Amino acid sequence: MNNPVKPVPCKIIDVKKESALEYTFRVESDIKPDHGQFLQLSIPKIGEAPISVSAHGDGWMDFTIRSVGKVTDEIFNKGAGDTLFLRGPYGKGWPLEKEFKGKHLVVITGGTGLAPVRSMLNTCFENDGYVKSLSLISGFKNEEGIIFKEELKKWKEKFTTYYTLDKDQIDGWNVGFVTDLVKEIPFDSFDGNYAVVIVGPPMMMKFTAEKAMSLGVPTEKIWVSFERKMSCAIGKCGHCRIDETYVCLDGPVFNYTTAKDLLD
Repeated sequence: MNNPVKPVPCKIIDVKKESALEYTFRVESDIKPDHGQFLQLSIPKIGEAPISVSAHGDGWMDFTIRSVGKVTDEIFNKGAGDTLFLRGPYGKGWPLEKEFKGKHLVVITGGTGLAPVRSMLNTCFENDGYVKSLSLISGFKNEEGIIFKEELKKWKEKFTTYYTLDKDQIDGWNVGFVTDLVKEIPFDSFDGNYAVVIVGPPMMMKFTAEKAMSLGVPTEKIWVSFERKMSCAIGKCGHCRIDETYVCLDGPVFNYTTAKDLLD
């Protein structure tokens, strides 16, 4: 019987600097995660951290990591050829096939919240007709914090895009918060055949969902990903439990009919 919490050593293939604080680590692995799932990345005697998969392909996975603590700081000392330990994938990802395919898809992200939807966006980009249309609103604190710059440019070719910075002004970008741009989405023209994905800091998701609902979007058409600190990832330790919900098992992706009541 496989041990569900036993880490597996995996070689780092490449490390790419995305922004001032974020790097993408490409790791050699045959694991096939669903879009939006996460794995536990660990370093022996240091600890482990739950990180969403930002992209994957044959024999590899990408993890876009922000240096925010002891474990991630130690991972940042690793380079190509070094080893990371992985276990997973865990959790429920985006319901791409069941809920999004064939619909008008609206994706709204804040900061590194773009990472958990990156692979889903690329699937929609690479498969014409997979969704009826895709509108992407993506915001960052400042120019130094922009991640996936090349893909942001590429997605403009097929998606309707709205990119914004909180305060900085650069050519082709809006200034302000993502909530300011939700009104630009023509929800009334979608004939009810749409879904909204929101990922970012908790307050950003809350206010963005409220803005969408004020424009007539029903809660059942909104999906979010809870970025919370998880520990065991298999529902045994209770660290991520909110009331009767275990984020690591029941999420991290939730429909907003459930998510709106998950107050920590």
